Amino acid sequence: MSQVLHPIEKTIINLLKNEQSLSECQIAEKTKLSLDQTRRGIEWLKLKGLANVVESENLFVTLGKNGTAARRDGLPERKLVGLVEEKPVMFDDLRKKLLGDTNVAIANAKKNDWIEIKKSEAGNVVSIKRKPDQTAEEKLLLQIDDKRIPVEQILDMGAFESLKKRPDFVLVESEKLRTVSLSEQAKSIDTESAALGAIDVEADVPHVFAARTHPLKDTINEIREVFVSLGFSEIIGSLAQPSFWNFDALFTPQDHPAREMQDTFYIKDKTAEKFATPAQIRQISNSHRRGWRYDWGLEAAKKMVLRTHTTCVTIKHLAENKPDEARVFSLGRVFRNEKVSYKHLVEFNQVEGIVVGKNVSLRDLMGIQTEFYKKMGLYKIKFWPTFFPYTEPSLQTMVYNERLDKWVELFGMGIFRPEVTRPFGITRPVLAWGGGIERIAMLKYGLDDVREFYSNNLSWLRSVPKCQ
Repeated sequence: MSQVLHPIEKTIINLLKNEQSLSECQIAEKTKLSLDQTRRGIEWLKLKGLANVVESENLFVTLGKNGTAARRDGLPERKLVGLVEEKPVMFDDLRKKLLGDTNVAIANAKKNDWIEIKKSEAGNVVSIKRKPDQTAEEKLLLQIDDKRIPVEQILDMGAFESLKKRPDFVLVESEKLRTVSLSEQAKSIDTESAALGAIDVEADVPHVFAARTHPLKDTINEIREVFVSLGFSEIIGSLAQPSFWNFDALFTPQDHPAREMQDTFYIKDKTAEKFATPAQIRQISNSHRRGWRYDWGLEAAKKMVLRTHTTCVTIKHLAENKPDEARVFSLGRVFRNEKVSYKHLVEFNQVEGIVVGKNVSLRDLMGIQTEFYKKMGLYKIKFWPTFFPYTEPSLQTMVYNERLDKWVELFGMGIFRPEVTRPFGITRPVLAWGGGIERIAMLKYGLDDVREFYSNNLSWLRSVPKCQ
């Protein structure tokens, strides 16, 4: 019995009888079929067992924005050596000349043993130790230049891996390739005598709904990936927390309205016992007595609550580790005893983080937030001064919603007050921020009602594109 073949199938078979294998693009070019017609014909042949399709992936490398600048002007460490080649230079002067590249330049120049740093009464002085040869990274930048080269042509993979660790120096692009050849059965087909089958090109294809993660989960994973890419580490904590860490450690007085049952979920008949060290309890007690002028009570601090924010996780991390420098974030479920509405839930997701450093400032905090929002696809951002109980100064992030044509509030941020950090022995500034993840997801997916994420509306869930 002869095969029923479409004219497109016959054309592809006739071509491949004289060729061992060809790519989709080569078949389209040689047969004068469109690429869509070619792919359709290949799928038909594949389903009939008449074509073998091999899929492969080729990787290509180009220079990113920073890589192009480095190829033109030199790597930061090379520019640093140029500045100190004639005579030693004060570290503060180098910072002005190298702008934001100072730390990277110093780190790589020291790693390569090009420079040495000595202390003087006026400050740190940087001088050249040895004149460097051209590095493998510099040679690779010249090799790539303004071309798009296959990964396998890279001469030094070590240098390539090194440049990949630098933001936006090299970009790796993937190119999928499908190669087609005839099966043994197809090679023996006489296309002249094969029957012509009628195909209804307007017929509906079967609806297939592939399994996928929830859009809100996608947003959570994206936020986690963004903060990790910015050099932060994730910390986790329990959903149930002693009032000590949820409120007292954050300098929230024990008679504050936020601690009442109308706002917070308390766990009935459950109290914490060994939730902090005696020294930590004593320091917090003294801080409250001095700051709020009342008799702080231990029993109130023992009450267990469903955490109202994730800041309790980071303050406990600070208290236990006392880092001189840190970049950490925490995300997860939090609970508020609120009336459910289009913008409020009793249970939602929050992300917050902290940065500890010697000279960190509010300007650094705004820079971190701006970079985070850009990576999330939000570019119109401004900051408004505001008030938060445990930060001073404090800011509110405003992001412009194009669809609603208005500014909306997102993250709150500020610098932890001394009353929060000093009881735990933290003397350096601590930048802190936090906000609801659902609000970011609402902007990404164009929703006006936060409850839509939890309504299990299959029609909406199936319509949401995986990539925004």
